[in-house]
Amino acid sequence: QVQLVESGGGLVQPGGSLRLSCAASGSIFSINAMGWYRQAPGKQRELVALIFNRGSTNYADSVKGRFTISRDNAKSTVYLQMNRLKPEDTAVYYCNLQIINTDYWGQGTQVTVSS
Repeated sequence: QVQLVESGGGLVQPGGSLRLSCAASGSIFSINAMGWYRQAPGKQRELVALIFNRGSTNYADSVKGRFTISRDNAKSTVYLQMNRLKPEDTAVYYCNLQIINTDYWGQGTQVTVSS
């Protein structure tokens, strides 16, 4: 059993910043990657950023240079620092944990970028 608990979403003005956190617990062995996806209304879920078990990262082109993913292995927590937010970043953000061939998902946290 794996649990993912997300926090840090909210309402922010364009150009502002937010930091999302996702804490994993349970049977979290052999992690391949942790990261974030998002889904805007009427759109498919899309990758935002992933950090792999050896530390390499992968970002969506739309967030490169603005978002930074990091992790604290001791706390089994992954973070997403989001800077220079844009209205098009508005979405529900989902934490993702990949263990071998299985994906686990958090419940989602709303991020709204609006003036």
